[in-house]
Amino acid sequence: MKERLLSPVFKTEDDQIENSLRPRKLINFIGQTKIKESLHIFIKAAQSREETLDHILLSGPPGLGKTTLAGIIANELNVNISITSGPAIERPGDLAAILTNLSAGDVLFIDEIHRLSRPVEEIFYPAMEDFALDIIIGKGPGARSLRLNLPPFTLIGATTRAGLLTSPLRDRFGIIGHLDYYQQSELVQIIHRAAAILKIPVDLEGAAEIANRSRGTPRVCLRLLKRVRDYVQVKAAGVITGEIAKEALQFFEVDSLGLDYTDRKILRLIIEKFTGGPVGLDTLAAATGEEKDTIEDVYEPYLLQAGLLNRTPRGRVATSLAYKHLKLAEPKLFME
Repeated sequence: MKERLLSPVFKTEDDQIENSLRPRKLINFIGQTKIKESLHIFIKAAQSREETLDHILLSGPPGLGKTTLAGIIANELNVNISITSGPAIERPGDLAAILTNLSAGDVLFIDEIHRLSRPVEEIFYPAMEDFALDIIIGKGPGARSLRLNLPPFTLIGATTRAGLLTSPLRDRFGIIGHLDYYQQSELVQIIHRAAAILKIPVDLEGAAEIANRSRGTPRVCLRLLKRVRDYVQVKAAGVITGEIAKEALQFFEVDSLGLDYTDRKILRLIIEKFTGGPVGLDTLAAATGEEKDTIEDVYEPYLLQAGLLNRTPRGRVATSLAYKHLKLAEPKLFME
């Protein structure tokens, strides 16, 4: 299976480039204007009252800046941040170790918080509401409950699937924000900022070409910039122009709509083997060799957003735009 250059999911290779390019202040964070303005108000209000900031839930597709925003919030508050993920906290004891190591006002960031196990999640309820940790000591009739007081802290939870959060957990967040896909103009700004830091010469047309194929996702945008830089360095030393960027991205099989080999494979499969659909998720997963969750979480979101795929009660259906983009003959249903 080919490695997906356009996957919004974090990869090891992203770590170095993302860490060096992440802004440290809200004013330097590009895009997500409504969330930025709201966070600015909440942070300043909490600081003026000398209180701990309310717990924050950030939702949205991967690669849009949830982790970056968590780091910015901690930096704006001038406190430490501890970073972990839902699957990494396997037992209540793991959570207790993390919480008892926090100092007053610190930020705890949990990525993919919807994947917390139920026993761990239930320990979180008093920790979020009362800044206390209830621990059971012993077993059977001799068991007793011990309550440990915790320093006030701010929990920032990030999730790509907000619908999987339980109501009791979601209701304990005082601030909830949803991150949307970025506009092309915002991605162009991100490219120019990153190019200046990385000392990559790129003109406006080159930045626009990369942004146009980045699926509205900064992480993908930065990864493409890195790959185009490699191509230009070997094939055409100089500035990344629109023509050179287009040539490089075609070489990497990223087309004008930001689709890669796997995206086109899924659409062609629906159109050519299943006459455009509808086709069920189980059947589509078996035909493509991908996991159902991978199709739902990684491939479908952008295909739906781009108007290339529809999801119906009976299954997935390719749209008229998908036929046109792949230059395939449309059924009479689309042409009438």
